[in-house]
Order: sequence, then structure tokens, then C-alpha cells
Amino acid sequence: MLPRAGERVVRISVLISVGVFLANLAVSFGAVERIAGVSRFLTGPANLPDEVGTAILTTAASTTAGYGMLADFRESGRLSDRATLVAVTINTFFGFTQHIFTFYAPVIVPILGRETGLLYVGTRGAIALGITLTGVVAGAVLLTDRDVDETVTVETDATETAADGGSEGGPRAAVAEAWSSTAGKLRSIVPRLAAVYLLVSVLAAAEAFRSLSAAAGPLAEVAGLPAAAVPVIVVFAFDTTAGAATVAPLIGGTLTVDQAVVTMLLGGIVTFAVSTFKRSIPFQYGIWGASFGSKVIVVNTVLKVVFISGAVVWFLI
Repeated sequence: MLPRAGERVVRISVLISVGVFLANLAVSFGAVERIAGVSRFLTGPANLPDEVGTAILTTAASTTAGYGMLADFRESGRLSDRATLVAVTINTFFGFTQHIFTFYAPVIVPILGRETGLLYVGTRGAIALGITLTGVVAGAVLLTDRDVDETVTVETDATETAADGGSEGGPRAAVAEAWSSTAGKLRSIVPRLAAVYLLVSVLAAAEAFRSLSAAAGPLAEVAGLPAAAVPVIVVFAFDTTAGAATVAPLIGGTLTVDQAVVTMLLGGIVTFAVSTFKRSIPFQYGIWGASFGSKVIVVNTVLKVVFISGAVVWFLI
């Protein structure tokens, strides 16, 4: 059992190494920014100015820069609070686009395998797109000329942390930059992946998950999942990569592909409780201040929980 687990860890580590390097190389050459250009076609129907399309485009390369641009628009009076919340909602899919290149494709898909990985990433993409389209509809319905002050001109400096369409040093510098980013990410991912995957393989072989059925049975029954899904949800709450590594050995045996995706989606809901305190509050308060930052957190969290819950129901019916 241990040799098989070790072999799989090595194989996944190699796939992650190649995937992360290619992802970072694409970012260095500005591929993410070019793909995000479609964002401008969403601002018109949402009654938002063209500049917001630039901020949304920037979000696909740097969340901090994109949010910083929107904060400049709001603070200058260019956008009202309501218009800013609509823009933040539309940002969702383009923030997800960044993670496709830097996390989901190079890390999550190799861990879960092609079928489960693509289904999970596709589902998360559909959820993000649904939230973005909700923002477009909200803008079309709720925003008026009073929410956008056309007389205000804003010069933002938030884009300095965003990708500028490619590395300034040419192809050689782009490759070096991609390798540097890859090495740093691998040092944090691979050891954790190996430890979690080997531990889960041992526990699964020893049928340790069955001992959870007495305590976790009611929760698993409500979700329509076997008890083995519960520890995966708990791990997901603290670390997405470790959660994927935990669920991977269970796919095809304890969990079907659909059940694995549902388990990870439920883990994503639980994750909000942890990530809100660890990341969202410091980030959003730093960008917007406590008052408006709280509104952004509430809107983001409610929409994600609603859409993820809808996806879970879709898989279970």
C-alpha cells in the first residue's frame, strides 16, 4: 500500500511541477490579462462606465490591484456604494480566472485526476460565472445615472501590482520569473501534499474512516454522503490543497465522482467561516475600511453560499 501511495505522490508532484511552471509562464507572458478582456462587454449592460472594465480586467491578474482601482472609483465619487458592490460582484468570475491558471489547473486537477478535477473546476467556474451574471443583472435593474458620476475623472495607481501584459525583460526573464514562482510554490505544496496523501492512504487502508460513522452519521445522512466525507470537509475548511489530497484516495471506492465534488463544495462553504477571519476581513477592511468592507464580505459570502448550495442540490437530485 505505501509503495503505491508513494508512487502516486511522486507522479502527482511531477504533474504539479510541470503545471505550475506552465501556469506561471503563461502569467509572465500576460495570457491571463488577454483572456480577461471580455470583462468590458459586461459593464455596458450593468450600467457601469468603461473604466470599471479595466478594473475587472486587472482583477484577473491581481485581486488587490483590481479592488484597489474600484476603491479609487468609489472614494472619488465616480461610483456610488451600490455601483461599487455591483462591480465587486461582477469581478467574481475574473478573480476565478486567475486561479484557473495559478491553482486549479496546475494543482487541483493533477491531485483529483482528470474526470473529478475537471468536473470540480468546471462547477466552481459555473458558480463564479453565475455570480458575475447576477452582478450584471443587478446593475441593469438597480443602477441609474445617479450611481455613476460622469464628471469625475480618476487616475488610479493601484495597477502597479498587477500584471502589465508580460515580463519587461523579454522571454528569458519571463521563464526565470516563472521558474522562481514555481520553486516557491512547490516548496510549500509538495511536502504538505505528500504528508496528507500518505496519511489518508494509511487511514483508508485501515478502514479508519468507518469509525467516524457513529459520530458523523447524522451529518453525512443530511448531506446524502457517506461518513468518510466528513473529515474531508473538515480538512477543506483549513486548506483546499490538503482537502483535495484527502478526498483523492476515496474517489472510485468510498466516494463516487459526484459525491467527491459535493464533498469539496460543502468543504468550500465551511471554508468561508475560516477564511473570513484569516483573509477576507484583513483584506477587505484594508481596501475599503470596516464599514463598506463588511458590506463587501456579506455580499460575497451570501452569493457564494447560495450558488454553491444550488450546485450541491443539483448534484444530489
